[in-house]
Amino acid sequence: MGVISGSILYISIFLSVYVQVFFLVTFFENSKKIITRNERIKLKKYPSVTIIVPCFNEEKTVYKTVRSLLDLNYPKEKLKIFLIDDGSTDSTWNAISKFLHYTNIKLFKKENGGKYTALNLGLQNIETEFVGCLDADSFAHSESLIRIMSYFEHDDTIMAVAPSVTVYNPQNIIQNAQKAEYHMGVFMKKMLGFLGAINVTPGPLTIFRKKVFDDLGPYRHAHNTEDMEIAYRMQKNHYKIEHCNDAYVYTNTPGTMKKLYKQRLRWIYGFINNTFDYRGVLFRKKYGNFALFTLPTGIISIFSIGYLFGRIIYNIGNFLYSQVIKFQVTGLNLENGIKHLDPFFIDTKMSFFLIIIVYSIVVFAIVFGRRMSDGKFRFSPSMFYFFPVFGILAPFWIMKAILNTIFSKIPSWR
Repeated sequence: MGVISGSILYISIFLSVYVQVFFLVTFFENSKKIITRNERIKLKKYPSVTIIVPCFNEEKTVYKTVRSLLDLNYPKEKLKIFLIDDGSTDSTWNAISKFLHYTNIKLFKKENGGKYTALNLGLQNIETEFVGCLDADSFAHSESLIRIMSYFEHDDTIMAVAPSVTVYNPQNIIQNAQKAEYHMGVFMKKMLGFLGAINVTPGPLTIFRKKVFDDLGPYRHAHNTEDMEIAYRMQKNHYKIEHCNDAYVYTNTPGTMKKLYKQRLRWIYGFINNTFDYRGVLFRKKYGNFALFTLPTGIISIFSIGYLFGRIIYNIGNFLYSQVIKFQVTGLNLENGIKHLDPFFIDTKMSFFLIIIVYSIVVFAIVFGRRMSDGKFRFSPSMFYFFPVFGILAPFWIMKAILNTIFSKIPSWR
């Protein structure tokens, strides 16, 4: 088992290095194409857009969400806003009812059926050429929509454009770690955009041509990750997805380890199961880098980490059990036992250099992700929280997502 575990660990480290270097090469090849605009821009033509805001128990944030849409630098007569209360049990309806007198805002109320059903109710009622979603715990920057729409203006083949999502007002270590992760996500999403391999169109203000849903159908439950599944469906049908790095949206993120764990468990479970649902595209050249790079590296990474984490827990448990047996026979003598404890079951010195390379490129991605989104080019203290928080917690939700998949247990939304 040691040989197998060691081999998997080396493969995982090599894969991490390969992915990070691949992104780095993609960055340098396309760096001149990355534009961060700090000034206001104008379009030759302003297409009509509908933004759907699905709400479930969002009384504390939805008012600010809607205000951010009303403050967008976009012609008011070209912007429609649908507020859909998905069976909230708090005062969400009262909060959104404050916007009843706005002529470009329409309110809907329905029984709770999940976010995808609220989005689909909105899709049934839109009459505009473009449609998007804004989660009711997120806030759009005033220039975000017009910058997204500029991509459609310059390329008729683009069918969806995703924004850069960043953490709103981080208050603690958990949220600051996510802030660094989201900055890294901006970098990675932009590189995947260059590769034609984006695998998720996030709820905070991704904009689609209505033709996407006319052709491919509405949102699906998709293991509670409808924003991921629609991207998979688009990639399978060769619909182009781009990323607008300087259109940023602020989102509230989990503030405790428990909430972060539940969110990421749902995301990883969704990735595993959506990839299984679309397994027919894997390694098929006609689906491009989405099938040859994004999905394979993601799945291999998840199951490698899950296996290695399981082996580490097993080795530590086996060591502790052996010490209990030894104590019963010879008395307490942990010093000699600890010398022989190798939770990684290999000589990790050989891997140290490769791990340093991965960490260095991750720091590069965090720094440049921040630079791409908001134009700030400096180190952030949040990156120092990223490695310990995600290094410790991520294996737990990855392992749980794998087990949930094996035993067909769907994680709850909240």
